[in-house]
Amino acid sequence: MIANYDLANRFTYHSPTDEQAETYNLVRSIAHSYATYLNDVCPDGREKDIAMTKLEEVVMWSNAAIARNTQPAPANS
Repeated sequence: MIANYDLANRFTYHSPTDEQAETYNLVRSIAHSYATYLNDVCPDGREKDIAMTKLEEVVMWSNAAIARNTQPAPANS
C-alpha cells in the first residue's frame, strides 16, 4: 500500500526553491543539447521520434524527482 504522505507528495504542487530552479534549468539545458545532437545524427523516423519523447520523459521525471524529494515532509504525515 502506498503511504498517504507519498500520495499527497505525488499530487501536490511543489514550489521550486531558487536552487531547484537552477537545477531544473541545467537538466533542461543538457537535455536540449542532447536532443539537438540526436536530431543531427539520427535519421528522421519513428525511432527518432520515440527517442525524443523518451528524452522529454527523462526531463519530466528528473524534475519530479527534484521537486518531490528535496523539500521537507509536511508535519502531519
